[in-house]
Amino acid sequence: MAATMRAWQVPANGEPGDVMRLAETPVPTPGPHQLLVRVKASALNFPDVLLVRGQYQVRPPLPFTPGVELCGEVVAAGADVTGFAEGDRVIGTTALPSGALAEYALVEAADAFSAPAALDDVQASAMHIAYQTGWFSLHRRARLQPGETLLIHAGAGGVGSAAIQLGKAAGATVIAVVGGAAKAEVAAKLGADLVVDRREQDFVGAVKAATGGRGADVIFDPVGGDAYTGSAKCVAFEGRILVVGFAGGTVPTPGLNHALVKNYSIVGVHWGLYRQLDPALVGQAHETLCGLAADGVVQPLIGGVLSLDEAADGLTRLGAGETVGRLVVKP
Repeated sequence: MAATMRAWQVPANGEPGDVMRLAETPVPTPGPHQLLVRVKASALNFPDVLLVRGQYQVRPPLPFTPGVELCGEVVAAGADVTGFAEGDRVIGTTALPSGALAEYALVEAADAFSAPAALDDVQASAMHIAYQTGWFSLHRRARLQPGETLLIHAGAGGVGSAAIQLGKAAGATVIAVVGGAAKAEVAAKLGADLVVDRREQDFVGAVKAATGGRGADVIFDPVGGDAYTGSAKCVAFEGRILVVGFAGGTVPTPGLNHALVKNYSIVGVHWGLYRQLDPALVGQAHETLCGLAADGVVQPLIGGVLSLDEAADGLTRLGAGETVGRLVVKP
């Protein structure tokens, strides 16, 4: 194994294209509970953009290497690690500041899982965060039932596309909201029963028309801002609005009197807390998702495969909302 590697570095916070530098850095050494992983593929996530900007809830010390998710091969294990061997193919979240936009990365052993055999490296790299988030959102937090109507914002995005597949697998009627005709086509291919292009029509009216005025039982919102505002206008009696993220850049401030009068729930989804507080549930969800991958239900939508040199450009496009599914970097 080489003593040095190519890795993207963030020496100061800002826009990815302005501040990220591709450098030759030492290969990191795993701590007692960590794995050193040769990166085979790294899926770009919106938190990567926020980390580079310095806007994420976690702020790693500068300089750091971004890339929160990977599929890779175990090269070495820390002294206290059990259950992993050299050569094992794994997926998981990285231990910053040694992220996945590099040739090697560190992963806490507790955050590493066997890669699903049904998926290649690129697909597997895009499974963990999006599908775990979708699974916990729909099943653990919303208790989605067969026959219910599920409204998904940013349906052609990495997390939204996963939610469409999981919602259909759960027996829901899925309405996907997207921005633009190309993304509408993608959401329809993913299996959404109704696709609404928010640039062409008002999604609130479309949801009410599709449900006979009743509204959506469960609303999956990784966007915030206007998406949330509209969601509150078309949520059903006893509906659940899942607050998954704020990719639109605006954190809503909902009126709780409205939730009371219309009798709906506003439900926060912070998947990372399960990793901290109930990791056994994450492991169970992983087994379930691997089974769904083997059945062909879980098929991560890959919007493009980039070289390591193109990673900063990929994050710029992701931050601008110009991507479909997951962009994946192959070192």
